Amino acid sequence: MKSTKFKVRLGMFVAGGFLLLALAIFMIGRQKNLFNPVFTIYANFYNVSGLQVGNTIRFSGINVGTVDNIKIVNDSTVKVDMIVEKKIQRFIKKDSEVAIGSEGIIGDRVLIITQGSTNVPSIKERQYLSSVEPVEMDAIMASLEVTALNAEVISQQLVEIMMNINDGKGLIGMLIQDTTIARNIDQTIINLKASSKGLDENMDAVKGSWLLRGYYKRQARKAEKAKQEKLDENKTD
Repeated sequence: MKSTKFKVRLGMFVAGGFLLLALAIFMIGRQKNLFNPVFTIYANFYNVSGLQVGNTIRFSGINVGTVDNIKIVNDSTVKVDMIVEKKIQRFIKKDSEVAIGSEGIIGDRVLIITQGSTNVPSIKERQYLSSVEPVEMDAIMASLEVTALNAEVISQQLVEIMMNINDGKGLIGMLIQDTTIARNIDQTIINLKASSKGLDENMDAVKGSWLLRGYYKRQARKAEKAKQEKLDENKTD
C-alpha cells in the first residue's frame, strides 16, 4: 500500500517536472523566436554600447526579434546579427535604420528599427540596414559638466559686475551712484530741447522774411498740387 502511494507521488513529481521543463522550453523558445518563422538581417556599428546577444529588437514599439550574434569585424566595425519575425519583413524598408536604445533609464539595451519610406522596397534576407551610433552616457555627463562650469563662470562674472555697479565703478556705476553726473546729463537734455526750440523759431523767422517768403510759398504750392494730383489718381482708379 505504501509502495503504491510512493510510486504515484513519484510519478506525479516526474510528470510535473517534465511539464515545467516543457513550459520553460516553450517560453524560452518563444522569446528567442524558435517556434516562429524568422529571417536574418545585419547592421554594423562602431560602438554597440553594451548591447548583448539575446537583447530585444523592437519595431514601432513592438518586440519583433532578438540579437543573435555580435562580432568584432575590425577596429572600427562591430557586426550585429538580428533575427526578426518573418511577418514583420514586409514592413521593414531598405532605408530603415537601426539604433541602440534602452529599456528605461538604466534598463537593458534594445535594438530599435525605425520605419522607412513607404515607396521603398522591403528589406530582403541577410541584407544590411544603416545604423545610428548611440550616444554614450559618459559623453552626455561630460557635456553637462562643461555646461555647469560655464554657468558657474557666468554667474561669478555677473556677481562681480553687480558689485562694481554698487561700488560706483564703471560708467553704469558712476551714473547710478554719482548724482552730479546725473544732474549734468539732465541739464544737457534740457539744453538740447531748448536749442531745438530755438532752431524751430529761427526757421519760422526765416520763412517769414521777404527774401525767402516767395520760395517757401512756391514749395507749398508744389506740395499742394502733388497732393491734389494724387487724390485725382485715386479717384480715377
